[in-house]
Amino acid sequence: VQLQASGGGLVQAGGSLRLSCAASGLTFSNYALGWFRQAPGKEREFVCAISWNGVDTYYIDSVKGRFTISRDNAKNTVYLQMNTLKPEDTADYYCAARRSLFWGADITAFLGRSENMHYWGKGTQVTVSS
Repeated sequence: VQLQASGGGLVQAGGSLRLSCAASGLTFSNYALGWFRQAPGKEREFVCAISWNGVDTYYIDSVKGRFTISRDNAKNTVYLQMNTLKPEDTADYYCAARRSLFWGADITAFLGRSENMHYWGKGTQVTVSS
């Protein structure tokens, strides 16, 4: 199984970036997907997640209204559209997959320990300059 994140880069505050995470080696539609981030010197932080069918989403408060997670099961890809970026969004961003049970259990897992995820992708770096 591989999760390949891409789309990171350097952007000025107020700008936008779109991250992608392409999956292979798994039945994509069986998995809830999420994005995490880790800023320098800080612990990895959950950012948002989306249900297996794309109906349900969850965001942490600091990104609500600015970030949008979406998925295309036909392309085995999950996206993170990030708008109105702030310097505090600077981090390495990781996608993760968890085999779905039901949304309540899935989001509890995303909000819990990293070990709750079944697969992780490598990070893509996002740097927001002030």
